[in-house]
Amino acid sequence: MNSFFSFLVRTLVAIPITVISWFVCMFSFDQTFFLSSSISLGVGFLTYWLLGIYMKFLFVKKQGLSTKEFRYITKNIKEAKKKMDRLQKALFSIRHIPSLKQRIDLLRVTRKIFSLTKSEPKRFYRAEQFYFSHLDSAVELTEKYVFLSSQPKKSLEVQKALSDTRKTLNELLLSIEQDLYQMLANDIDQLHFELDVAKHSMKNSKLNESRKIK
Repeated sequence: MNSFFSFLVRTLVAIPITVISWFVCMFSFDQTFFLSSSISLGVGFLTYWLLGIYMKFLFVKKQGLSTKEFRYITKNIKEAKKKMDRLQKALFSIRHIPSLKQRIDLLRVTRKIFSLTKSEPKRFYRAEQFYFSHLDSAVELTEKYVFLSSQPKKSLEVQKALSDTRKTLNELLLSIEQDLYQMLANDIDQLHFELDVAKHSMKNSKLNESRKIK
């Protein structure tokens, strides 16, 4: 659910209700200014809160999830956000220029999976391997790489470990790209189906036109 959109809608509804409540209390019920302000603010906050609950309910229902499932996914998304922050910090700390594109791609793909899950939580189940395995591996590998690469003197063993880590990260990137493809598999299948329908429809239209000409 878009947090900014939710905040905007709730605010645009709550403010007019707060103002109307103040006028009603002040002039219709002849309350004091302080009491009218307190009541109207309370009504406004209550409206804002209840509308947030209702919008979340509609969002969860639209996603086809139960409240328990949504809480479970939200919990894992929050944990993943912390890991994403660690991954980004580690990737930006690496100074190995030849692997820059690899690191940018890794960050781009992980962010895409994360943003898709936030906007459509049901997709979480298609990316469980990313959240429970691949993301953890990416964080651990990049942080260890940063630690080793920061050492003032690098032995041949350390240099080999760094080289092996870069290769493993590249393989991990391919796995994470596959995670993203898995998330989008249904969309791709649906697109292929719609393309086939469109092509079939265009073919029939051309046949009908040719028959009319004859």
